[in-house]
Amino acid sequence: MSDFVETYRNVIVQIATPNSTGTGFFLRNRGLIVTNHHVVEGNRAVVVEGAKFPKQLANVRYTDQRYDLAFLDGPGGDIDLPEVRLGVGKALRERDPVTAMGHPFGLKFSVKSGIVSNTREVMNGIPYLHIDAALNPGNSGGPLVDNDGEIVGINTFVIRDGDNTGFSLPVGFLQESLDGFLQLDTDNACRCPACMNIVTEKTVDKDFCTFCGNRVELPSAVDEYAPSGVPKTIELLIGKVGHDVALSRCGPNAWEIRQGSAKIIITYHDKSGLISADAVLCQLPKDNIKPLYEYLLRQNYSNEALTLSVHDQDIILSLLIYDRYLNEETGQSMLANLFDKADYYDDILVEQYGATWNVED
Repeated sequence: MSDFVETYRNVIVQIATPNSTGTGFFLRNRGLIVTNHHVVEGNRAVVVEGAKFPKQLANVRYTDQRYDLAFLDGPGGDIDLPEVRLGVGKALRERDPVTAMGHPFGLKFSVKSGIVSNTREVMNGIPYLHIDAALNPGNSGGPLVDNDGEIVGINTFVIRDGDNTGFSLPVGFLQESLDGFLQLDTDNACRCPACMNIVTEKTVDKDFCTFCGNRVELPSAVDEYAPSGVPKTIELLIGKVGHDVALSRCGPNAWEIRQGSAKIIITYHDKSGLISADAVLCQLPKDNIKPLYEYLLRQNYSNEALTLSVHDQDIILSLLIYDRYLNEETGQSMLANLFDKADYYDDILVEQYGATWNVED
């Protein structure tokens, strides 16, 4: 198994939108990233990141509500990613071993092994693969792979409170969708959920399918994401301190930003009204820790609004703001101060106090 796991590690894609996070996988021979429609729903472009390519925006090119599929632009740049095969036509049987791969709970890469429990669990007229490999939030859109290293399904959903009860769309539906989309020679298409035809700008008239008259929504017709309230203010501040707002989005009310060697995670907890901004810095050294702790305490005494703390081995610089006190002027200065101090403290703690750089995936 380890051979194909290493291959898939480089083609698995982490996907983030303002509404959700999920998984995709890159098909080199098609030049597309495959994922679930519900992962990217309501977005023209989403943030993608892989082991071999940096965070970037990818346009949504094809959506399919019926089969819960979506195709995105492949990663840009001169990137040599391995090719993976679709196991179309394979006769799966109950108890056949399978492996589900993805990014559950925002983790960078996860592998779950299991078996096929039922090869034909029909729901809404679609015969899904029922598997016992544990699927979690974030796994949606990832590949289900057999022991030959071929993709036999796309992990789609789980039953809430079900014990290891997951469902995967058989790969034949993906193959049919890929062939239909690519034959149309377009970068803007969707499947009509009523008549099942794949439609483009030429076969859509005022948002209605010309084959059957059902309302459809092409990827290019999706309204651009426009936050409101506190998230709108947060994004305004992120832009004002010099960072790409769209690339920073990493799920509902969450943003992730790089400032030098530090990673800053901003979260808006709307129920409590608290905005937390945590800069994950370096890690504690194994020896001579006391001087470092003394330095952290001295800095906490002199810092305004910022707090240095230790969680497990990580040293964290934090900023807390209640939404009722947030405004553009004070928010910008506080956020800019956090960003500047994050990179500054990271260097000081490593170079002068023996802390170690955080290991990145």
